[in-house]
Amino acid sequence: MMKPITTALLASLTLAASAQAQVSPTPLSEHVGGRTVTGITMRPIPGAKPQPMRLYPGRSITPTQMVVSHTHQWPGIYTEATFDGTGLIVRLNDSVNILRLYIDDQPPVTLTKPGQIDYEVKELHPGAHRIRLEKITESQSDTAKFEGFYIVGQGHELDTPTRARQIEFIGDSFTVGYGNTSPKRECTTDEVWATTDTSQAFGPMTAKFYNADYQINAFSGRGVVRNYDGFAGDKLPTLHNYTLFDGKTEYKAEGWQPQIIVIGLGTNDFSTALKPDEKWKNREDLRADYRKTYVTFVKTLRTKNPTAQFILMASDQSDGEIRDQVLQVEKTLEAQGETKVDTIIFTGLDYAGCHAHPSVADDLKLKGLLMDYINARPELWQGK
Repeated sequence: MMKPITTALLASLTLAASAQAQVSPTPLSEHVGGRTVTGITMRPIPGAKPQPMRLYPGRSITPTQMVVSHTHQWPGIYTEATFDGTGLIVRLNDSVNILRLYIDDQPPVTLTKPGQIDYEVKELHPGAHRIRLEKITESQSDTAKFEGFYIVGQGHELDTPTRARQIEFIGDSFTVGYGNTSPKRECTTDEVWATTDTSQAFGPMTAKFYNADYQINAFSGRGVVRNYDGFAGDKLPTLHNYTLFDGKTEYKAEGWQPQIIVIGLGTNDFSTALKPDEKWKNREDLRADYRKTYVTFVKTLRTKNPTAQFILMASDQSDGEIRDQVLQVEKTLEAQGETKVDTIIFTGLDYAGCHAHPSVADDLKLKGLLMDYINARPELWQGK
C-alpha cells in the first residue's frame, strides 16, 4: 500500500534544456503501472561540455550516459516515485502523447507532445514528495519512452510505493476514454486525440478509489472477432498477448496477478452492419463466432489468473444485441465450470463524447456501477 506523505507546496515548475540541468548520476527507483518494455537508452549527460575527438581534429562529441527507459504504447500507463529533496528532473522522450505530472497534491502540469526533454521541477520545499506521471492519450501507431526521475541537488529516494490490490481493464474505446472530455459529439481526428483522457475513464477512477494498481489494456475500434465496420487488423484477444502493438513483443506478466479483471468488448463487433465481403454469412454466424471466441479468451485468461473475478460489461445499445451475447457468454462459462464471472449491463448513458462515446459523466456512472459490485464483495481483493 502507498505510504502517506506530508504534502509539500510546489513553488515552481520549469522546463529546462538538457544542458542546463544538473542531474544526479543515479535515477530514482520508480513504480511503473501498465505494460512497458524496459531497456537502456543513451542520452547526453546534462551540463556536460562537448569533448574534442583525438582521432578527428576539429570535431567534438558530447559525453553520454546510459539511462533506463520504459517504452510504452497501451493507454493508461503511469509511473511514480517518492523522494526527499527540493528538485527533480523528469526525463521524457515522447512526441505523441499528452502527459500529466503530479507533485504531491498540487494541480497537475500538462505536457503535450513534449518530445525529448528534461523537465525540471524546482524550488520544492525541503522534505518528502510524491511524483506521478500519467499518459492520458491513446497512441495506437507510435511508441514513446519515459526515461526516469532524477534528483537535482541534495536529496535521496524514499521507498517506492507498492500496492496489494491489482485490477485489469480490457476493452475498446469505451475503456480508453475516447473523446470523453469533448463538449460535442462531432469531432475531427485531432479533436478526438485532444479530448481523450484515460485518467478520467471509469477504469483508472475505479482503481484509484481502491488504491489499486491497474492496467488499461484497451484499443479503440477493436472487437472480439470483428473490428469497427469490419476494418482489418488484430482483434483485442490477439493484441492482449503483447506489450507493444508490433505482434512480437510478448507480454510477460511478472508481478501482475489482478484480483479483478473487467472486460468490455462487443460494441465494435455488433454496432455496424455486416458487409458482403466479410467472412460471416449472416448475423447469427457472427454471434456464434463472437461467443465462442469470447469464451476461449476468458478461459485463456483464467489459466494465467487462477483466482481472479471476471466482470463482463456490456451496454444496451444495438437493440440489446451486445447485452444478449455477453449474457450468453457468461452462461456458457458457468455451464463449463466457471464460478467467478458476472455481467454488468449499463443503461442510461448520455454518450455525449466524441462520436457518441461515453462522456466523463458517463464514466462516473460506470465507476459507480463497478464500485457497487465490488463494495458488496470485499473478499474479491483477497482473491476469494
